Amino acid sequence: MTATTPAATATPTVAPLASAPAAPAGSGRSRGARVTLRTLQVLLGVFFAVASGVPKLIAHPTAVESFDKLGWGAPGMYTIGALELLGGIALLLPLLSSLAATAFIGLMIGAFVVTITAFGGENAATPLILVLPLAWIAWARRDETTKLVARLRR
Repeated sequence: MTATTPAATATPTVAPLASAPAAPAGSGRSRGARVTLRTLQVLLGVFFAVASGVPKLIAHPTAVESFDKLGWGAPGMYTIGALELLGGIALLLPLLSSLAATAFIGLMIGAFVVTITAFGGENAATPLILVLPLAWIAWARRDETTKLVARLRR
């Protein structure tokens, strides 16, 4: 008869492998979808803030020409530039991202209408193309808007 030691009869324990953090409860999105969504937010945020908003705020000649052609002048140019800069920043902030994306959808629909009516449709597809990723961001981050509304009601 052999003696068994407690160590020999104990059930071995296996340490769990280190893995990526799980998706937030209720998100239902894979890690790849979350990374893609966040990357899209950063790209669009930088695009709207830097590539679109800043030229209007520094009165770049092409922006001045476009807004003069519309008859909106400097006030319209600075207003749209400020909205784009602030909206681009808001796309980067989780609590404001859905709201910012929704506001940009409205701005892009307006840009499409202006492009068709005032500029003969040149580059009219650009605002429409941007509506699709903005709609995805607005939908995917809609829980953040619920949190924002709850905070504002307190």
